[in-house]
Amino acid sequence: MNKKERWIWAISLIAGLIFMVFGVYIYRYPIENFILTWLDMEVIGVLAFLAGPGVYDMIERRRIKAIEERFPDFLRDVAEAGRFGMTLAESIVVASSGRYGALTDEIKRMAAKIKWGVPVKDALLSFNQRINTPLINRMIAIIIKANEAGGNVADVLSMVSHAAKETQLMQKERGIEMFTYAFVILTSFFVFVATIIILNNSFMPEMAKAGKAVEESLAKAAVSGNLPVGGIAYREVPIISFLFVLATLIHGFGDGIMIGLLNDGRFKTGMVWAFILLASGYFILRAMGAA
Repeated sequence: MNKKERWIWAISLIAGLIFMVFGVYIYRYPIENFILTWLDMEVIGVLAFLAGPGVYDMIERRRIKAIEERFPDFLRDVAEAGRFGMTLAESIVVASSGRYGALTDEIKRMAAKIKWGVPVKDALLSFNQRINTPLINRMIAIIIKANEAGGNVADVLSMVSHAAKETQLMQKERGIEMFTYAFVILTSFFVFVATIIILNNSFMPEMAKAGKAVEESLAKAAVSGNLPVGGIAYREVPIISFLFVLATLIHGFGDGIMIGLLNDGRFKTGMVWAFILLASGYFILRAMGAA
């Protein structure tokens, strides 16, 4: 975790706590004519915590993906140049004239250092330090070792490029396979939300009315016929409805984290999905009058 990411985590945590503490405050000391409820503030607090790290990680992962997708192409071009008898340094300079998307500027910068007389190992390490992605870290380490060992570096670069392509292909296949499970989780969550809307808007109010009617009838019977007073605990209906809403929020958070873990095995990826499901689920409940 770099310094920028630590700052984002800290700011998101502080922002989330501010909203949540304010939610507790308006729960204990209601503010007149205030549009949002205390539960709105609690949900906003959780969303504020999820949004910062989740969005930053999503942007960073997209950057890494864009870089790593083109790196095997660069290695292939370097290997082709090496087959004509060029050294690794010369091959990198020649290959730097190509176009490699997000990698282009960094490759040109590395080639410029080599032209200025910087050793190829130092130029590669500097390039690796600036890019700093898992796949490129492994590939650069292999390239440096192969160059130091001597022999046919072009063959090593070709194998490394092929291995990188195979790794990316496996990741794409895994993503496609996991999408089916993610879709099932998404579907189950929104079915659950629809069920809660039906319960809170139709079933629970009717149950409260029925309970109140039964209690009034039993009270009249007790007065006239000396029968014991009893009935349905309809006063607990608001608490049950609130628990349904709380279950929806927990469901959305847990499902979002699970989708992230299924996609790439990372908790941070799940934070974005948790944000989406939590926000959409609660917004739907509020819009439909079920929360």
